[in-house]
Amino acid sequence: MERVGMMNNTSNGQSLWHSSQSPKTPTTMLDRALSSRRPHSDADLSDSVESGTDESKTKRPHIYLLASNFVSRIGHQWLPCLIIALLFLVLLFLTSLAFHSSSFVCISRFDPAARIGFFGLDGLESDFGALGVPWCRSKHGKEVEWTSKDLLKALEEFVPIYETRPIKNNMHGMGFDHSFGLWFMARWLKPELMIESGAFKGHSTWVMRQAMPDTPIISLTPRHPEKYLKKGPAYVDGNCTYFAGKGFVDFGSVDWKNVLRKHGIKDLNSVLVFFDDHQNELKRIKQALKAGFQHLIFEDNYDTGTGDHYSLRQICDQSYIKGGGHSCFKDSDEARIRSNRKKFWEKAVDTEELCGPGETWWGVRGEMRDDFNHTNTQISYNQHFQNSRYVESILDVYWELPPVAGPSLTHQSRYDPARSTPPIVADGRRRLFQRIGLGRLDKSVFNGYTQMVYLQISKPGS
Repeated sequence: MERVGMMNNTSNGQSLWHSSQSPKTPTTMLDRALSSRRPHSDADLSDSVESGTDESKTKRPHIYLLASNFVSRIGHQWLPCLIIALLFLVLLFLTSLAFHSSSFVCISRFDPAARIGFFGLDGLESDFGALGVPWCRSKHGKEVEWTSKDLLKALEEFVPIYETRPIKNNMHGMGFDHSFGLWFMARWLKPELMIESGAFKGHSTWVMRQAMPDTPIISLTPRHPEKYLKKGPAYVDGNCTYFAGKGFVDFGSVDWKNVLRKHGIKDLNSVLVFFDDHQNELKRIKQALKAGFQHLIFEDNYDTGTGDHYSLRQICDQSYIKGGGHSCFKDSDEARIRSNRKKFWEKAVDTEELCGPGETWWGVRGEMRDDFNHTNTQISYNQHFQNSRYVESILDVYWELPPVAGPSLTHQSRYDPARSTPPIVADGRRRLFQRIGLGRLDKSVFNGYTQMVYLQISKPGS
């Protein structure tokens, strides 16, 4: 869609350029008029005599001859007007070019005004998903129960809750979008136990507590959140069992049968597991399935070519899935679009960044990343394909949290809407944005969106 829009803008500019050349036309007509006044050759005269008729009386003059005669008579009077009209057309052309040409950008790279000038307000809304959104396929096509109306209603309720957060500046942690997503899904699913892998300063623990005030939480994190209290705000929950610091145990090494028995959990379907640990998500899914967990949320579901670990979004980015697969051809439409988008979105990926040696575009340049980008494995496309088929065999539900609002409202400059689903509050709905209370929040809290995803899984064949 974007490509068509930009081509239309360019064609408009060309049409305007041609129209601005029209003042040259009278000069050509004047030359023709002067030519018609030159003496006729002898051959012309003899032909006229032989015909026995005066063609000037019987043949209707050409319209261009009449026009040229008229212009030649009054041209000296209208010359100043023609010059002014020409200058106006040139000014109009330059203004149009400044707003519609991708090669005429002289505004800051990530300035919202530049994006609106380039895409237009309508273009921003239609921009979502323009480069495809590869959606993992589930076994039976099951979908989530909640709707966009449920999300919008809950969003209005969550804003004042979020404003009371103890950690105001959660840099390198969850922003508003994912905080809302975790709160909403935890409250909707109403689990009897919540488990989080990766707590950082404790913001995600606080979010889950707001959703479920009395539900016990198990937190697995290398560094205890209380350690951050020495340098600034942090959150430590009183009804949380911490496997942290010296007592830290990785999610895949926990004796879950024993831990769940101590918490009185018999139905594993009543447990919600939240991952924000930057580990290979394929590895985490296999570990969760082995333990019997069914409801999972991954905070950082990085897009292909980005991130520090292999994600569900990357796994399901396949050529046979709608919106999936990529071209490494540098002169392709995708390459051209990606190059343009790189000017406006910090996390946009152009073809050179997307593709590694041998046109390896899957994962991150053909790598399956893990452990905060500390452990990376080069995989073949066939391995990448088989990973996707495995995920499909255990996947009951797949749902990506949409952005809470469009970029013209939030002024976010990081994620590329062309690889995202449409937002809950669409671009242009400024009154709704303000009424919900989103306008009260600092724009920096909207810069952390990375396609948070909810999964429901079960053993193959079930």
